[in-house]
Amino acid sequence: MSDLAFLPAHELARRLRHREISALALLDHYLDRIARLGGPVNAVVVLDADRARQRARAADAALARGEVWGPLHGLPITVKESFNVAGLPTTYGFAAYKDNIAAGDAVLVQRLQAAGAVLFGKTNVPVSLADWQSFNPVYGTTGNPWDTTRTPGGSSGGAAAALAAGFTGLELGSDIGASIRNPAHYCGVWGHKPTWGVLTQVGHELTPVPDADHFDIAAVGPMARSAHDLALAMDVLAPPLSVWTPMGRVPVAWRDPGTPARQCRVAVLFDDAEAEVDASVQQGLRQLVDFLRSEGVQVTEDARPVDSAEANDVYTHLLRAATGAHYDDATYAAAQARAAQYGRHDRHYAARHFRGNTYSHRDWVQMDARRSRLQQQWAAFFQRFDLLVCPVATTPAFAHNQTGERWDRMIPVNGHSQPSTDALFWAGYPGIVGLPATAIPLGLSPQGLPVGAQVIAPAFADPLGLRFAQFVEDGFRRFVPPPGLA
Repeated sequence: MSDLAFLPAHELARRLRHREISALALLDHYLDRIARLGGPVNAVVVLDADRARQRARAADAALARGEVWGPLHGLPITVKESFNVAGLPTTYGFAAYKDNIAAGDAVLVQRLQAAGAVLFGKTNVPVSLADWQSFNPVYGTTGNPWDTTRTPGGSSGGAAAALAAGFTGLELGSDIGASIRNPAHYCGVWGHKPTWGVLTQVGHELTPVPDADHFDIAAVGPMARSAHDLALAMDVLAPPLSVWTPMGRVPVAWRDPGTPARQCRVAVLFDDAEAEVDASVQQGLRQLVDFLRSEGVQVTEDARPVDSAEANDVYTHLLRAATGAHYDDATYAAAQARAAQYGRHDRHYAARHFRGNTYSHRDWVQMDARRSRLQQQWAAFFQRFDLLVCPVATTPAFAHNQTGERWDRMIPVNGHSQPSTDALFWAGYPGIVGLPATAIPLGLSPQGLPVGAQVIAPAFADPLGLRFAQFVEDGFRRFVPPPGLA
């Protein structure tokens, strides 16, 4: 049974459909593992066991009658705490919202359940989904299953930790600052940030907000122990494919020329002056390049689509404009006071953070015009290349550090200290222009910690990026469980 916990979702779904294992037995296996092993990891922080067991029994009975609810029939899953699930709390880690019980399900939760999934819990997040660590006063601290003294990442840290620890079959995360990609990198799993606007965000909210379907930069998407699972989940989450526009959602088609992975023209970046990358991560990328070239893939090193400093400046300001858009009056006034302490051209992260939080409409429009130029440059880049592979973050998972502001917390990179917020550069590289990015594991650092990369594809070319991720998984790196949890 222990092997079952770490199987990919598509294999679990196959075994369930063929009645090689029951949905109830698999659910109870996950619940037992959480009870026995979950304490130090603290990933699944909300359980809904009774309702899940009822649904699992119903799934088993349906199969016995020859009924199949969908491609996820009977599969036990969890979702990030920030997705509404009727009858369960949605807190975003805020103590003031510990009794905020959702009245209905998020749209993507509905789609997963309509495909037959058995939802049995929710996974931990940082306060306001605003950290690459996952700790809060409601549920406490989540540890990385590879080393519980280290962060699993954030903000979908509980999701990645639960997958790596063998506590769930599939996960649903969200990403505005690598919040899917970063935990996947730290925990050795897969995650997909779709093209912006493809998947609805309705129901991924602490309280109802008018722009929940199209929050700037933010995206929601699947996390899993296999790139094949990501493709399966996207098929469930995205039919029929549509994208948000000011006139409402309109149908769109995937941009997929059907290029086989071996025929892709792949650019690879190892490092950048905006966010120096540790040698352990760069080594994983170089091993990937060796594999790709051995398979006949055309690889070009260090071709850059845009000016890095420009991309970082635009991303940080618009990211913080988005996260500050719904501040209450007192929080907004405090941010204005902080912004006034910095010169207009100060590039320190805190300066850009508070400037962005308090942007005027004029400021935002001017910065959005700079974003449009970046989008044009990326489009030109993808005339020469099919995909870009680059880091997700600058280091493997770092030790828990929960004091002070994020930009004051230092992490070791190549023998010296780096502000933890520097790594957000890699989050925003594809994020600011809405491109799809798939996080893939590359192996382990010399310290035995997972390292990964992100595969960036053109807008709406998610299937191409996912197919390439599957190619890398099948030939280079499959999921490896953390020691002590297998």
